[in-house]
Amino acid sequence: MVEDLVGLGLYLHIPFCETICNYCNFNRGLFDESLKNRYLSALGQEIESQSHAVWVDSVFFGGGTPSVLTPAEVGELIRRCRLAFDLDPEAEITLEMNPETASPERLEGYLAVGVNRLSLGVQSFRDPELRRLGRSHSAARAVAAFEAARDAGFDDLSVDLMVWLPEQTLSHWNESVETLIGLEPDHASLYLLELYPNAPLRDEMARAGWCQAPDEMAAEMYHRGLDWLEAAGYRQYEISNVAKNGRKSRHNLKYWSGGAWIGLGCGAHSTRDGRRWKNVSDIEAYIERVDGGLSPVVNQRMLSVEERMTDRLFLGLRLSDGVDLPAVEHQYGVDVWGRWGRDLRLCVDAGLLHERSDRLRLTRKGMLLANEVMRVFV
Repeated sequence: MVEDLVGLGLYLHIPFCETICNYCNFNRGLFDESLKNRYLSALGQEIESQSHAVWVDSVFFGGGTPSVLTPAEVGELIRRCRLAFDLDPEAEITLEMNPETASPERLEGYLAVGVNRLSLGVQSFRDPELRRLGRSHSAARAVAAFEAARDAGFDDLSVDLMVWLPEQTLSHWNESVETLIGLEPDHASLYLLELYPNAPLRDEMARAGWCQAPDEMAAEMYHRGLDWLEAAGYRQYEISNVAKNGRKSRHNLKYWSGGAWIGLGCGAHSTRDGRRWKNVSDIEAYIERVDGGLSPVVNQRMLSVEERMTDRLFLGLRLSDGVDLPAVEHQYGVDVWGRWGRDLRLCVDAGLLHERSDRLRLTRKGMLLANEVMRVFV
């Protein structure tokens, strides 16, 4: 697939999970067949209501756990997207998948209806870590799911791993990274565990006496994982993402590169033509609004020029290539070093930024402290 297409992206939110992971803060709920059917009907109606004769080059099924849907249900949503939009024949169509749902029949079915990229939420290749996270699959099941996806014909597979898990050591992390490299996915995402204030995992850690590694050890895990992946032929292109040549996530690049996307479904966010909006989060409220002929949008506004510029700087810094400063100056008439130079210089001196007049780019150290750098522009 070509990576440099600049069409509109579509995000379809599937808010159902068979089980709820104890660390998750996404908009989701337990699977219910009747509620799912009503939700899919409403989602189909929202897609049809768009009727944009606009070129779309990526579709992303996120959740929740989109793989709770049957291939026929996913195919029907893709069909509706083709009717409502000018969906490119070579569009990247990604489905997030729980390894527990990856049967050969289901995988072959997804491929047949148009899904051409899978993102497997593995998180760890060690059973004790998976149990602490409340995951339903085992390490062996994750490996089997990946191999089944390859056997089904998927040639674009991504795997998610999490670092800084409770009781995780450097040797444990090495084990997961080695397994990942041995599978040879086309893309991988390495995420640091974020413990949200209301996450049940917080209470479980307190009761069990589980601890996360010190910050310095977490940094070493992150850096070692990236080093090993780069040695295996992957290139880091964003703080948390690496890919083989030609396998960057086209859809996710839109978020970081100032692209446009429309989010469909409960809680979905959209950004297009300087406007940002969000759908109602509650599943029942979403269904009621759509079934009643009302828009599910509950919050929308136009971004000011200043907001659009800081968004470009803030999000662009997540990319390994950083921000093209002459392009920012051309579009917004702002000399970035002239306006924020004093604070940026402090980041350079701290080893968080590379010093270049034409590009703003985080160092490897800066990627772990990206929020500190990004505060310069807020």
